[in-house]
Amino acid sequence: MSLQQQIRNRSRSPRKEGKGDTLVDDTIFDGKSAAQIFENPKNRMGFAFDDLIMFPRQINFGVQEISLETQFTKRIRLNLPLVSSPMDTVTESKMAIGLALEGGIGVIHRNLPLEEQVNQVVKVKKFKNGFITDPICISPTIVLSELDKLREQCGFTGFPVTANGKIGSQLLGLVTRRDTDFVEDRENTRVSSIMTKLEDLVVANEGIGLQAAHGIIEKEKKGKLPIVSKTGLLVALIARTDLKKSAAFPLAAKDYNNSLVVAAAVGASAADRDRVAALAAANVDALVVDSTQGDNMEQHEMIRWIKANFPAVDVVGGNVVTRLQAKHLIDCGVDALRVGMGVGSISTSQSVKACGRAQASAVYHVSKLAMAYGVPVIADGGVGSPGHIIKALCVGANSVMCGRLLAGTEEAPGEYVFAQNGVRVKTYRGTGSLEAMKKSPCNGGANGINSVKVALGVSGAVQEQGSLRSYLPYLAQGVKHGLQDMGVMSVKDLRKLLHAGELRFELRSAAAQREGDVHGLHSFERKLFST
Repeated sequence: MSLQQQIRNRSRSPRKEGKGDTLVDDTIFDGKSAAQIFENPKNRMGFAFDDLIMFPRQINFGVQEISLETQFTKRIRLNLPLVSSPMDTVTESKMAIGLALEGGIGVIHRNLPLEEQVNQVVKVKKFKNGFITDPICISPTIVLSELDKLREQCGFTGFPVTANGKIGSQLLGLVTRRDTDFVEDRENTRVSSIMTKLEDLVVANEGIGLQAAHGIIEKEKKGKLPIVSKTGLLVALIARTDLKKSAAFPLAAKDYNNSLVVAAAVGASAADRDRVAALAAANVDALVVDSTQGDNMEQHEMIRWIKANFPAVDVVGGNVVTRLQAKHLIDCGVDALRVGMGVGSISTSQSVKACGRAQASAVYHVSKLAMAYGVPVIADGGVGSPGHIIKALCVGANSVMCGRLLAGTEEAPGEYVFAQNGVRVKTYRGTGSLEAMKKSPCNGGANGINSVKVALGVSGAVQEQGSLRSYLPYLAQGVKHGLQDMGVMSVKDLRKLLHAGELRFELRSAAAQREGDVHGLHSFERKLFST
């Protein structure tokens, strides 16, 4: 018997339950179901995640028993319901690798030449745990003052020195903090004069296994082990600290070939068909047709074309916010839907175009329809904390797409700079910002090639968040604690309770929202987690 049936029965005649004289009646069942909130004809407004709070339920299990397994698309399963946004300041190969290792999936952005986007996908599919296939290399001609700035920006202390300062060229040496610490003339001393030269380095040949490489590092007591080809070209690097951290990733999201899963964004125009074909040839797992308003004829045609020509590749359609939009894309054959219009932290779409929907309402209504067709839903936008991730899952999302939440991590594209207050930050910009459109003219979208480009996003900066290796476990643990408080052991169970009406919500006033966060202090420091 469902909770709703129990409530109706008890409202007719309160009855004794359990031992003693305890009376149980419907007054103990607080809150409302999602249907009562989102489908109530008296509620003529949309709701954001902050408008909602979920009620706790009885806990009879430990947080370690909770599973975050979910579906990204019809065929792609994730162990972490997080997806990185296809933005040029969020997702390239490093982000996609880091996310897939923890059980999620990254979507490589399309602000890249076709060959480079394909190369980013290949890096993910060929990734071998423990091997750094794209280390930051330096030229032998740079001076130590330049090296000092590079260290500040990226946080690393040791760098391979190659002939042209790039991976894939002749390895000349290795420079570490120990080589540079006591050099006083940093403006004129070049790396070539103080680095540990190739003849004095311990290196390994291309093709070596991770266990064998670990043995060399342990035996030689080295911090870094360059991997070189037969002709002496640097092909990879192994760091002792990385080996210690990457002993196992049991939740890694992998395909049937045991390679990490990865998605890539494409446009909807006919010109993008070559890009689709090249990405499919690179074994991309899913393609995300990237459009702010996904219910358009170009996207319909692109989805049908991809499904007809590349049936092994899953297709994510969107963005949508209404059931009618979603039905149109479902009829075209999408394997997942991306939900959200104008709710990202750097989006100005709603203020410019006056079109969109509050995100909690959009996710609820679209997911209810999509579930009937077996199509997973990705909540895209409006997410700034673990609590928002939980709320997105509670209103029907299978997974949650994050932009700002991940843009400050080491794995996001770009370099750290120092803000005026001394805090390290990274650039974060919307796909619809003028800066992004200048980088890739195809992002002008409906503005047209020769018309005025209307900015639908802004550029800004986000604070440093550290490495995904520390940050993603914090997000995952926060979500697990939320599910535990709600008495739910899995994302699958959460969806069952939602649609049975047994997950209970309450709307929050502005005062309640303030009360639910830090308040009343003279000052405080917000630390997200400790390791």
